Amino acid sequence: MFLRKLMPNEYVESIHDIEIDQLRKRQIRAIITDLDNTLVEWDRPLATPEVEEWFTRLREAGIQVTVVSNNKQERVLRFCQPLGVNFIWAARKPTSQAFIRAVQEMNVEIEETVVVGDQLFTDVLGGNLLGFYTILVVPVTDTDGFWTRFNRLMERFVLYWMRKKGMITWKNKT
Repeated sequence: MFLRKLMPNEYVESIHDIEIDQLRKRQIRAIITDLDNTLVEWDRPLATPEVEEWFTRLREAGIQVTVVSNNKQERVLRFCQPLGVNFIWAARKPTSQAFIRAVQEMNVEIEETVVVGDQLFTDVLGGNLLGFYTILVVPVTDTDGFWTRFNRLMERFVLYWMRKKGMITWKNKT
């Protein structure tokens, strides 16, 4: 069923609620994360101190990170380069190429990798199609670009049906 491909394995308020110790216990060695409205607002050029600290904690835990974004090179480079974080821009999520490239570059298996993002139709769907463990986060801001606004409208419809069918029990925050 198509709705199941849109169903994240986990749902959290923010990246800061992802339990790094639990990831390590599950032998997770890598995270593929979205950038805009997952890590910071879509119009914030640089990482906040809290996001920088999150990356530091992941490194200390031995977990690699690659930012996989549908955004342009300039945007993703400007954010990731100061952090020393690997990235893939113009990823065309939910297609599989960028996800596969990320695990290859990090030299990890899909089973050792978590996909984190704020959108069902790009991050969660793309991760689920390849068998990744997926974590949906609440967008860090209520404002979005045009296409993301359209996706959010569709997401609300899908989340409504998932809730109606008893597939999800969490409170709708997206």
